[in-house]
Amino acid sequence: MLPLNLGIRAHDLQFTDLNSLIGELKHYHLHHIQFAPTKCFPDLFDQRMPTKGLADYFAQQFNDQGIKISILGSYVNLASSDLTVRKQALTKFKKYTELTKNFNATVIGTETGSVGQGYTDKNFTEEAYQIVLESVGQLVTYAEDLGVTIAIEPGLNHPIYTSKLAKRLIQDIQSPNLKIILDFANLVSPDNYHDLDYLITQAIDDLQDSIEAIHLKDFVIENNRVKIVPVGQGLMKYHNILKFIKYQKPFIYASLEETQAPFIEPAIKELTNLYNCI
Repeated sequence: MLPLNLGIRAHDLQFTDLNSLIGELKHYHLHHIQFAPTKCFPDLFDQRMPTKGLADYFAQQFNDQGIKISILGSYVNLASSDLTVRKQALTKFKKYTELTKNFNATVIGTETGSVGQGYTDKNFTEEAYQIVLESVGQLVTYAEDLGVTIAIEPGLNHPIYTSKLAKRLIQDIQSPNLKIILDFANLVSPDNYHDLDYLITQAIDDLQDSIEAIHLKDFVIENNRVKIVPVGQGLMKYHNILKFIKYQKPFIYASLEETQAPFIEPAIKELTNLYNCI
């Protein structure tokens, strides 16, 4: 069987420049990353839209060291009820969609944001879903013309907050250019964490044909709230996730998230050992 194709979210590493980022990846023997340019190198990317030449440069530097950008992270607010904010978000995402191939990224990814600023119950309404549907539909049409795949990541406090809503979005858009980044911890709540096996199985059943990448992270419950912790330090059950990867999605891009040193090496060891024993 193929090995676990494990990578990491780049901005969870400790680095000062591109060379030290590559050095960190080689130190941990990781060969792919989720790369969010504005979070990794804000001086280069935060105040300006990158050129194709700059994207090509980063892609070449990574490629020369055997590193792949599995997900180009351009996380924007697709759901804002403020039309000006939403238009700015869509414009930014479209620009990075144009650069996805220059970065040599497999997909470009985002969550769906919030109707307001931060958490609000209004995210759980049909109105919020329809805003997201319109935004994602617009972006997917744009991506289709460029031959790029967009991957949406469901998250508990976002308008797409369950696997069933993610499945609905996929069915409503009906495009091979729309896929899902599945982060099981993003679907956990104080109400459902007691039955993780069911949650994981349900998410896989709902979305398996559309899953393009998987995030691996962990959580605990504190004061009746979900708190994210490094992989291996919480309550997440990885057996069924890794079994799904090994036998149904071999070599799918799987990335550590919210896991920093000194927890990276133990997390890699734990996940790899469990994967090999399944």
